[in-house]
Amino acid sequence: MNCRGCGTPLALPLIDLGTSPPSNAYVRADQLEQAEQWVPLKVAVCQQCWLVQTEDYTSADSLFDAEYAYFSSFSSTWLAHAERYVAEMVERFGLTADSRVVEIAANDGYLLQYVAGRGIPCLGVEPTRSTAQAAREKGLEIRELFFGRDTAAQLNSEGWAADLMAANNVLAHVPDINDFLGGFATLLKPTGVATFEFPQLLTLMAGQQFDTLYHEHYSYLSLTAVQALCERNGLEVFDVSQLSTHGGSLRVFVQRVDGERREVQSAVQQQLQAELAAGVKTPEYYTTLAPAAERIKHQLLRFLLQAKADGKRVVGYGAAAKGNTLLNYAGVKPDLLAWVADANPHKQGKYLPGSRIPIVSPAQIDLEKPDYILVLPWNLLHEVSQQLAQVRQWDGRFVIAVPELTVL
Repeated sequence: MNCRGCGTPLALPLIDLGTSPPSNAYVRADQLEQAEQWVPLKVAVCQQCWLVQTEDYTSADSLFDAEYAYFSSFSSTWLAHAERYVAEMVERFGLTADSRVVEIAANDGYLLQYVAGRGIPCLGVEPTRSTAQAAREKGLEIRELFFGRDTAAQLNSEGWAADLMAANNVLAHVPDINDFLGGFATLLKPTGVATFEFPQLLTLMAGQQFDTLYHEHYSYLSLTAVQALCERNGLEVFDVSQLSTHGGSLRVFVQRVDGERREVQSAVQQQLQAELAAGVKTPEYYTTLAPAAERIKHQLLRFLLQAKADGKRVVGYGAAAKGNTLLNYAGVKPDLLAWVADANPHKQGKYLPGSRIPIVSPAQIDLEKPDYILVLPWNLLHEVSQQLAQVRQWDGRFVIAVPELTVL
C-alpha cells in the first residue's frame, strides 16, 4: 500500500490487531445467524511525511452507511465542548448574521444548533442518513454528501462560501484526505478560517491508546503530518491549541495560502518541536505500541477471568468504537462481559460487532446491580461515574483497561 497522503510505499508497521468487523457495524437481532465481515486491522507509518494510517480493506461507503449509529448529542461532555467552541469562534473571528458557517461531518446537529441559535446562517454536510435526519429535526439545513473538491465547488456555486468551516473528529475518518482538504481550499472565503479537531498522535502513543485504532479511522494525526497535508492542498496552518477531548486532541486553525493570511502563531512551532523531540520522525518511536496492546489485553483477560472465578458480575458501559477494538483484540465474549449499557437508543437492542455482546439500556444497571462496570469509552470516565453515582450504593466499582487495568 502507498501512503494516502504523499504516495510513498508504506514499509514501517505500527501494529497488527488481527481481524475484526468494522467497529460501528452493530448487529441487529435478526442478523445474529448471519456471518459478519471480518477484515484485517493493520496500521502503518509513512517514513516520508509521517502520516500514520490504517491499511485499506474497507470502503467509506460501507463504514458510514444509513444505519451509522454514532450520535454526538448523547454525550453531555461533547455538547458542552461544542457550545464552548461556537462561543470562542464567534468572539475570535467576529462572526455575525452576515457570516456563513459550514460544518463538515455535522452528525446530528450537536454543534450547528449553537451556531443557528446565535442567528448565524449555517449549513451541515453529513453523509450518514441516520444522523443527518436527526440534525434536520433540529431545524438545520443538511446536505447528505461526502465532502471533497466537487462538493465544495457545488456549495460554493450555491452561495455557501464560508467564513468558518468546522471539522471536528472527521479528518482522521477520510480515505482520500487530499481531496477532502482540497475542498476546504475551494469553499473557504479568502478571509475564511477552517478548524480541525482530532485525537493527536502524541497522546495516543504516550497513553498507549491502541483501542482508538479502528477501521473508521483511516489516519492518526500529528501536526507534522497535517501541516504537510495542508501545504499540499493550498492551506496553511496558522494556529494550534491543545484539547482534553478524546484523551488528548489538537485543534488546528488553517487558512488559504492565496487568501488574506493571518500571522502564524508561535504555538505551531512549539507543537512541531514537541513532536520532533518525542521522536515522531524516527522509526523507533513506533515500536512501543504493539507490546503495550498485548500487555493491556492480558491484564483485562486476567481481571475478567478472576472476576468470573470469584462469582462477580462484570458488565460494560458505552458501546463505543474503541471498546469494540479492545474487546475483539482480547477475544472477550458475553461469558466474561454479560452486556454493555449505552444511553443511545439507536444502539440498544443490538449487539456489539464481533463479540456479539448485547447492548442494553442503562436502566439495566439498577436492575442487576453488577459488581464491576467496565467503562469502554475511558475518556468519558468522569462523566459516566457521575451519571452512575448510584453504583457506589451497592459497592459497585468502575474499571478502565487503558492504559492500565484500573479498578476505581
